[in-house]
Amino acid sequence: MSNSNIQLSIRKFVAPEFIFGSDSRLMVGQYCLKLGGKRVLLVTDKGLLNTGWVSEIEEILKEWGVEYIVFSDILPNPRDFQVMEGADIYLKNRCNLILAIGGGSVMDCAKGIGIVSTNNSHISNFEGVDRIERPIPPLICIPTTGGTAADVSQFTIINNIEERYKMAIISKAIVPDVALIDPLILTTMDNYLTACTGMDALSHAFEAYVSNASSPFTDMYSLEAIRLIKENIVETITSPKDIQARGKVMLASLYAGLAFSNASLGCVHSLAHSLGGFMDLAHGECNAILLPHVVDFNYSAESHKYSTISQIFGIKTGALTKDEIKRELINKLLELNRELGIVTTLKKRGVTTDIIPLLASKAIKDPCNATNPIPPVKRDLEAIYSSAM
Repeated sequence: MSNSNIQLSIRKFVAPEFIFGSDSRLMVGQYCLKLGGKRVLLVTDKGLLNTGWVSEIEEILKEWGVEYIVFSDILPNPRDFQVMEGADIYLKNRCNLILAIGGGSVMDCAKGIGIVSTNNSHISNFEGVDRIERPIPPLICIPTTGGTAADVSQFTIINNIEERYKMAIISKAIVPDVALIDPLILTTMDNYLTACTGMDALSHAFEAYVSNASSPFTDMYSLEAIRLIKENIVETITSPKDIQARGKVMLASLYAGLAFSNASLGCVHSLAHSLGGFMDLAHGECNAILLPHVVDFNYSAESHKYSTISQIFGIKTGALTKDEIKRELINKLLELNRELGIVTTLKKRGVTTDIIPLLASKAIKDPCNATNPIPPVKRDLEAIYSSAM
């Protein structure tokens, strides 16, 4: 009998039903009917209306006799007023199911619409953890990017326009009922969106792995997600029609989503939520820029886990000190950003040093800080922003 011990502390694991694979999107009609969908609010964005994916889904819904209303007034970094508009359309048309086809912005907005439509209150009243009293309507997600994993997580991120920051809403009540995860859809993504969403998934995996709420269940998904992204993300840029590479990144997004939905995140995301909300920057891009600097901040608390990640990145850790491993890993992340064509400093994205205290004052309130391996204070977050300039 082995003398090794397993972790016996209580952990939960929440996941929706998901179907992964080529053409899984085509199952949308039967799943709408399985969930009792009579009149569906189809949530998407105007960019996707031009790709052909949405019109294909509309034809499937017609074939299955499912009535639908399209709501596509959603911008990147979904606004609180867009959630409220969508909920109004949902209620006025007496819909009873929400179908989201899009990236993280679309799926987050769809979750917000579900929250408001059943809880009859402004979306800002649900910010934080477990603030949702009534279940949302049935929700089906078809992700069109390989990174956000909103299709499997218990997170939704909504931009508070008046206060210019992103609200994190976390609850089991917003885990989708079904995710139809089809790698074929990724073939219409442009290179920069591919790069940024891939780095979003990598940040999810990094943060879930070192989270103070991690477990053996989440660790295995985190590490496999890191491996798949490291080995395939560049290939999706150089050979965008390579469906195997696309599929592996999509699988990594799924794995990272299952990990962070259950282990939560850390300072990369608290900083990115504040930054993206104030500057209206792409979320994945913010994560990519911030990740190396948060690794620097956190390394001392989880050096063993970061060493494991370093080995996935090809770093021969055996003869190196902890500081040397940290520096090698940070350099690998910076090199990956450059290889993907992602800007490597906040200054290049228009951030100025005078707004750092304001950004940090918003970021310190984000619930993602609670599971960071080192509990940050405001001056820590200011220092990370400064190092990323």
